[in-house]
Amino acid sequence: MGSRRSPTARLNEPYLDRDMTFAALILSAWLLEIIIGWPKWLYQLVRHPVVWLGAVVSKLEELLNRRAWTHRTRYVTGAATAFICVGLAIGLAWSASHLLPLTWWGVAMEALIASSLIASRSLYAHVEAVYRPMGKGEIDDARLAVSMIVGRDPNKLDENGVARASLESLAENTSDGVIAPIFWGVIFGLPGLAAYKAINTLDSMIGHKNERYAAFGGFAARLDDIANFVPARLTGLLFCLTSLRLESFGIMIRDARNHRSPNAGWPEAAMAGGLGIRLSGPRFYDGGISDEPWLNPNGRDPAAHDIRAGLTLFVRAMFLALLSLAIIAFGFAL
Repeated sequence: MGSRRSPTARLNEPYLDRDMTFAALILSAWLLEIIIGWPKWLYQLVRHPVVWLGAVVSKLEELLNRRAWTHRTRYVTGAATAFICVGLAIGLAWSASHLLPLTWWGVAMEALIASSLIASRSLYAHVEAVYRPMGKGEIDDARLAVSMIVGRDPNKLDENGVARASLESLAENTSDGVIAPIFWGVIFGLPGLAAYKAINTLDSMIGHKNERYAAFGGFAARLDDIANFVPARLTGLLFCLTSLRLESFGIMIRDARNHRSPNAGWPEAAMAGGLGIRLSGPRFYDGGISDEPWLNPNGRDPAAHDIRAGLTLFVRAMFLALLSLAIIAFGFAL
């Protein structure tokens, strides 16, 4: 967690008199994301970095994922796609980080770029959009809202299923969309944050275990597992600490390994234990029923009010993470 660049700019009066640590940069970026997000006018003007990356992934997949090729060839071309996309993300982020001057506006621009790769504000908004109609008993609108954040068939979900799906998405995406990019940004700065976002985008687009992507996306899926190993466990720890339920630690450690994902089970099991509910279990996808084991099987089925409780737990966990990041940032500044 060293400095971004040399302090030669201190010789000029308009420039900052201290190198920013990566932690300070990411702290600034996260505060920007919390306060303003990625404004609609800016999205309409330049779209979004993830949209640009997604277009690159789609084009490379179209060119390099030929069904006539062998499994091994498709795995190699998929790995090449991952290296190209991650390398491109790192290169562009490194260029932005080193070309922008070490002035207040230069740092602000870098923080703005970094803020686009953190998703706490949008995650809260998407889950709250499920809670609002659920709280009024409008199950069809809740199903529509939850279909925006999960891949399972919303028409097969009752009230408990909608609540369960939204809370699982909240838990998993707290790790993928918030803690993981911040973690890698604190260690490697904007290039680290961009590299992680590229890895996560690749996994979400091609890291599926179906006929089309099992070979081509296999490398990207493994890379995502590695990148999320530590952040997922940190996220689970944050949920346990802020739930103030001691039993949540034991539930997380016991049940996380039962999840089909080596990482998602940690924040989801912690969320289940923290709220006293059960998550995961059998669910419907387009291809049929996926028979998954329960997380915290002795908990009750979640209802609408548990979505609100989950959002409250999310806010508490994010406050603790923000406080920890501020301590790290100001610790380096002293």
